[in-house]
This record gives sequence, C-alpha cells and structure tokens, in this order.
Amino acid sequence: MTIIPEESKTRQVQTLNELSKRKVVEHNSLITSIAKMDKTPLKMFELAVSLIDTDNPPEDQTVYLSKQELFTFFKVDDNDKHSRFKEAIEKMQKQAFFQIKKEQDKGFKFVSIVPIPYVEWTDYHDEVLIRFSPEIMPYLINLKTNFTQHALSEISELNSKYAIVLYRWLSMNYNQYEHYSVKGGRREEQVQSYRNPEMSIRDLREMTDTIDEYQDFRNFDKWILKNPLDEITEHTSLQVTYEKVKKGRSIDSIVFHITKKQVAADSSYKQDDPVYIEGKIRQEETEDMLTVKAIKSPYTKLLMEQFLLSYIDLTDTSILSGLQKNVYPRYDELKELRGLKGVKEHLAYIRDRQDDYSKKNIAKYLKKSIEQYLPIVKRQDIDHE
Repeated sequence: MTIIPEESKTRQVQTLNELSKRKVVEHNSLITSIAKMDKTPLKMFELAVSLIDTDNPPEDQTVYLSKQELFTFFKVDDNDKHSRFKEAIEKMQKQAFFQIKKEQDKGFKFVSIVPIPYVEWTDYHDEVLIRFSPEIMPYLINLKTNFTQHALSEISELNSKYAIVLYRWLSMNYNQYEHYSVKGGRREEQVQSYRNPEMSIRDLREMTDTIDEYQDFRNFDKWILKNPLDEITEHTSLQVTYEKVKKGRSIDSIVFHITKKQVAADSSYKQDDPVYIEGKIRQEETEDMLTVKAIKSPYTKLLMEQFLLSYIDLTDTSILSGLQKNVYPRYDELKELRGLKGVKEHLAYIRDRQDDYSKKNIAKYLKKSIEQYLPIVKRQDIDHE
C-alpha cells in the first residue's frame, strides 16, 4: 500500500479546492463536434481549457499547468504516475482531434483540428507548458454568444468518454433552458425543449463517434446511453432520464429529460429533512429573483459598458444575485448623492485599477470598492455644507 506523506495530502486538498472553482467555457460548435479521442485526452483538454482567462486570452495560445493539478484531477497517487503522465500526453498528441461540422452553401464543411499540438515539461519541475493550436482558439475565447460553461470538477468525476461527451451536450441544453427561462426571448415550448432535448440516433452516433460501433441497439442503449447517463446522474449536478422515440419498428431518436439536483450529493443525510429541503428551495427562489432583477438593472448595463462584467459573468447566478443584493443598493445611495454620472465616474475609476485577482472575484471587488467610496462621498458633502 502506498503511504502518502501528510504534506502531500495537504497539497492535494489545496489543489482539489482550487480545481473545484474552475469553469470550462467552450463554443457550442465544439461541444457538438466529434471528439476523436478517448476519455483521457478529452479530460486533459477540458483541464487545459479551464486555465484560459477568456477576458485576457493567453499570449501565444499558451497556458501553464502544474503536475500536481494534473495528478489530483486524474486521482493518480501511485509511484508510476510520471510515466503514466508522459503516456497520456503522447496519446493526446498522436490521436486527439475534434471534427467540427459547419454549414456551408448547400451542404456541410468538415474541419479537423488538433487542439494541443505542443506540450513541454521537465522531470525536475512541476510546471507543464501547454500550447493550443491557433485554429482551436476561436472556440475558446471572445465568446459573445452560443457558448456553454460547465464546472471542471464535474468532468473530473466522469470515467467514460461517452459520459463526458453527453454531459457537455446536456449542459449546453440545460444552460440555454436556464438562460431563456430568466431572460425570455423564446416561446414556452422552445424553452422546455432545451430541458427535454431530442436527438436522432444518427446524430447521436455521429457525436459519440460510434457510427460503426454497437450495431446491436441493445449494446448501444447500454454503453452509450444507460451507463453514461447513470454516471452523469450519480456524479454531477444533472439528473438525466431518457425515452426512446420509434419511427415504424425501429428507434429513431432519443428524448432526454434534464433536471438540476436540489440537494448536493455530499448532503445526502439531509435529503429527507423537509425543513432543509424547504430552506434550499427558498434560497434558490431568492437567488433566481435577485438574478432576474440584476439582469434588468441599468447598473448591469453600466458594468458591461465599463468591461467590469463579461458575457460569461451573466451566466453565473451567484455573481448576479450577489451584485443585486450587496452592490446595487449602494449604487442607489451613490446615485442619490452624485447622480448617475457619479456612478459612471466611480466605475470608470475602479476599472482602471482592476487587477487579475479582482477580475476573478468581481462581485467582491465591486462591493469592497463602493463600500470604501461611499463614506468619502458623504464626508465631502458634510465638509461642503
């Protein structure tokens, strides 16, 4: 049995906490593309993408990953981990590519992209250099529309390629359901179709790269649908069921039914507690209400104009509800004292002093800034009087 030193355990816990905060943001075309790779290169790609700051794209398409992050992400702690890491890198570069389908003229254009052509590391240093191909970058940065964000920690728990492929696609649909449920702009049946998306068997085989595999539908049902969806339901925040739609005597398509779990997996002991469940529901209802108000608030528009909020931030309910609850009431105070022009001047001032830390903790940064500024304004008014 391998004994892990206490210091190493502490580093693993710290790294795990850091990984749990990471998000993966990708264009929907990449999510619906054919991933010509197995689970290890696909998970490694997702890990590398989580390092990209979409507001400040990396120079030369390069990001830096620590081996400790890699080993923790893949839950590797044996003595052979360095050689396994080398094998995984080689495998990713030799076999991994995305085949993206684009509409063009009267048909489709197919583009094959090797996402990570260059990796550099040493056997005596923790840092790993990963360079994305220029062709993949448009699918990872400057994403204004048609993109999906999901948690890296949920990908790390999935152990089959098909579970990862389906999870990304299901997240894409459910994110659209949440977005249009709050923002509007779609008919009710369209909104519900995002929560209950349908895909033909042909398209499903294409996306999972199983056109020539599992020809017996019973095997396809087990290995491409049932087992992966059970894995997604067990290890992620999504709960998924499905039904088969027949056309004649054969199965023509699959309808997926997606819901978000109300109670976290690690709180299973509370799942039968009605007080806890009611509290969680009220908490989520309050957050949803605050999010809707924040989206409609003129202050959100001002923050976007000053580049203090990004389009990706608008998909994060915790940021929006936090702004509506803790920041916007203080902007109302400043507006009363200095008018809307005063609010704009304050935002322009703090934008010029923003650093990388504040960009990753934008709600906290804005709250702290206005809390420090309001007393100054009030003192100035008293002195003036």
